[in-house]
Amino acid sequence: MTGGRDLRFRSRLLAFAELTDADRRALDVLLDQRQRIVAPRRDVVTEGEVPRFVHFVLDGWGCRYRQLSDGRRQLLSLLLPGDLFDPCPQAVARTDHAVGSITTMTVAEVAPEALALLSCERPVIVRALWWNNHVAMGTQREWIASLGLRTARERIALLFCEVYFRLQTIGRSAGASCEFPLTQADLAEATGLTPVHVNRMVQELRRDGLIEWGGRRLTILDLDRLCAVASFTPAYLHLDRAVVVG
Repeated sequence: MTGGRDLRFRSRLLAFAELTDADRRALDVLLDQRQRIVAPRRDVVTEGEVPRFVHFVLDGWGCRYRQLSDGRRQLLSLLLPGDLFDPCPQAVARTDHAVGSITTMTVAEVAPEALALLSCERPVIVRALWWNNHVAMGTQREWIASLGLRTARERIALLFCEVYFRLQTIGRSAGASCEFPLTQADLAEATGLTPVHVNRMVQELRRDGLIEWGGRRLTILDLDRLCAVASFTPAYLHLDRAVVVG
């Protein structure tokens, strides 16, 4: 049965396209066919796995990551409600990275042939999915630039800004606050820093009156200043195409 999780996913697509009632019903059918709940800190897809499905994040937080044989791990991107991954499983023999859960996740597993059929019948949905994937690629490019160009303080500030704007787009923020279940270790793996360095930068941002972060919730006290610290411009999120969901 279609529930709140599916509606959260649709909120993401609605940010990039105006879905008709028929589009929404077709999407509901697609997402209802096969769903999986993944416990926190577990792999959704392991590196080297033979991909079979296109995955849609209905609820919860996850990440793409690469891990070396000695245990060192780098987060490649965050997956939030409304995102999708493995968009073309039929084109890949084996996955070259892993996807893991951060919180409990609910994912819909869609057979590629079912998505292909939908592509023929519902072009508006396809355009929304295309833009969704385009934003994901733009975000990954920004993370690469951040690792090469930004200071530690700027990298942390960028991640706070990005998550806030992404959640605002799907109606998952409340005023200046949003959920933020990452740990400082997660931030370290996302920004290429040590947990000790992350802690120092977070304390700096707190002392400067820019953020409050605790109890899995982030509050941005001065968004303009935080964006300035991060050299954050939302162009890579393509918010000029998005309609913020209230």
